Amino acid sequence: MNVINWFEIPVANFDRARRFYETIFAVQLKQEACGPDSRMAIWPHEGQAVGGCLIEMAEARPHKDGTRVYLNGGKDLGEVLARVEAAGGSIVVPKTLISPEIGYFALFFDSEGNVIGLHSLG
Repeated sequence: MNVINWFEIPVANFDRARRFYETIFAVQLKQEACGPDSRMAIWPHEGQAVGGCLIEMAEARPHKDGTRVYLNGGKDLGEVLARVEAAGGSIVVPKTLISPEIGYFALFFDSEGNVIGLHSLG
């Protein structure tokens, strides 16, 4: 069982945030309406895999001190991190070794002002 089964990253500018995350992760997010005044851009996932989305709604606002989620950085989070600044974000903590057994982490500001974490073994 995963501790997390769904996450939502709040955004102020939906199109800008969607482009940012599609660029740094090199994926296509699926856009869906989730109510009369809100939109979601959903990460690709299948079956029981952990899912998540970007969400634009009045009740969810980006903030650097909000809940922090660590996204999967793949085999080497340096590849994702290398695309952050060109996509409109900034690096808060560069790729940093936690331990050889646990791997690496990094933190970045996304295009909306959220601090997001990355984790990878390499």
